[in-house]
Amino acid sequence: MASGDGPDSSNVSLSTREIEIIELVAEGLTNQEIAERLTISKRTVDNHVSNVFTKTGSKNRVALLNWAMDHGKICRDGFNCCLLPETSDDAT
Repeated sequence: MASGDGPDSSNVSLSTREIEIIELVAEGLTNQEIAERLTISKRTVDNHVSNVFTKTGSKNRVALLNWAMDHGKICRDGFNCCLLPETSDDAT
Protein backbone atom coordinates (compact mmCIF):
# COMPACT_ATOMS: atom_id res chain seq x y z
CA MET A 1 0.00 0.00 0.00
CA ALA A 2 1.43 3.37 -1.00
CA SER A 3 1.68 6.29 1.40
CA GLY A 4 -1.58 8.17 1.63
CA ASP A 5 -3.59 5.28 0.18
CA GLY A 6 -5.03 4.16 3.52
CA PRO A 7 -8.69 3.31 3.88
CA ASP A 8 -9.70 6.89 4.80
CA SER A 9 -7.27 8.84 2.61
CA SER A 10 -10.02 10.25 0.37
CA ASN A 11 -12.13 11.38 3.35
CA VAL A 12 -9.38 13.31 5.14
CA SER A 13 -10.59 16.48 6.82
CA LEU A 14 -7.94 19.19 6.72
CA SER A 15 -8.24 22.63 8.28
CA THR A 16 -7.71 25.80 6.29
CA ARG A 17 -4.35 26.23 8.07
CA GLU A 18 -3.30 22.67 7.19
CA ILE A 19 -4.09 23.30 3.52
CA GLU A 20 -2.07 26.52 3.74
CA ILE A 21 0.85 24.57 5.22
CA ILE A 22 0.65 22.02 2.39
CA GLU A 23 0.69 24.83 -0.19
CA LEU A 24 3.80 26.33 1.42
CA VAL A 25 5.49 22.92 1.54
CA ALA A 26 4.69 22.66 -2.18
CA GLU A 27 6.53 25.96 -2.71
CA GLY A 28 9.60 24.25 -1.27
CA LEU A 29 9.70 26.18 2.00
CA THR A 30 11.27 24.68 5.10
CA ASN A 31 9.33 24.59 8.35
CA GLN A 32 11.36 27.59 9.57
CA GLU A 33 10.55 29.55 6.40
CA ILE A 34 6.86 28.63 6.73
CA ALA A 35 6.92 29.85 10.33
CA GLU A 36 8.43 33.16 9.28
CA ARG A 37 5.93 33.59 6.42
CA LEU A 38 2.95 32.90 8.69
CA THR A 39 4.45 34.65 11.73
CA ILE A 40 4.00 31.59 13.92
CA SER A 41 6.58 29.48 15.74
CA LYS A 42 8.53 26.75 14.00
CA ARG A 43 7.24 24.33 16.62
CA THR A 44 3.66 25.16 15.59
CA VAL A 45 4.57 24.47 11.96
CA ASP A 46 6.23 21.21 13.00
CA ASN A 47 2.99 20.21 14.74
CA HIS A 48 0.86 21.13 11.71
CA VAL A 49 3.13 19.17 9.36
CA SER A 50 3.11 16.17 11.70
CA ASN A 51 -0.69 16.28 11.93
CA VAL A 52 -1.01 16.47 8.14
CA PHE A 53 1.36 13.51 7.74
CA THR A 54 -0.78 11.52 10.18
CA LYS A 55 -4.09 12.49 8.58
CA THR A 56 -2.92 11.72 5.04
CA GLY A 57 -0.81 8.67 5.86
CA SER A 58 2.22 10.36 4.31
CA LYS A 59 5.67 9.51 5.59
CA ASN A 60 7.53 12.48 4.11
CA ARG A 61 7.08 15.75 2.20
CA VAL A 62 7.24 14.13 -1.22
CA ALA A 63 4.53 11.62 -0.31
CA LEU A 64 2.45 14.45 1.16
CA LEU A 65 2.66 16.48 -2.06
CA ASN A 66 1.79 13.42 -4.14
CA TRP A 67 -1.23 12.86 -1.89
CA ALA A 68 -2.24 16.52 -2.14
CA MET A 69 -2.03 16.50 -5.94
CA ASP A 70 -3.93 13.20 -6.18
CA HIS A 71 -6.71 14.60 -3.98
CA GLY A 72 -6.95 18.03 -5.60
CA LYS A 73 -5.60 19.93 -2.61
CA ILE A 74 -2.86 21.70 -4.54
CA CYS A 75 -2.30 22.76 -8.10
CA ARG A 76 1.10 22.95 -9.78
CA ASP A 77 1.61 24.83 -13.04
CA GLY A 78 -2.01 24.41 -14.09
CA PHE A 79 -1.91 20.64 -13.61
CA ASN A 80 -4.56 19.00 -11.47
CA CYS A 81 -6.38 22.27 -10.82
CA CYS A 82 -10.02 22.58 -9.90
CA LEU A 83 -10.68 18.88 -9.34
CA LEU A 84 -12.64 19.63 -6.21
CA PRO A 85 -15.21 22.39 -5.79
CA GLU A 86 -14.20 25.35 -3.65
CA THR A 87 -15.56 25.14 -0.13
CA SER A 88 -17.26 28.09 1.46
CA ASP A 89 -17.55 28.90 5.14
CA ASP A 90 -21.13 30.06 4.61
CA ALA A 91 -22.26 26.90 2.81
CA THR A 92 -25.42 25.37 4.24
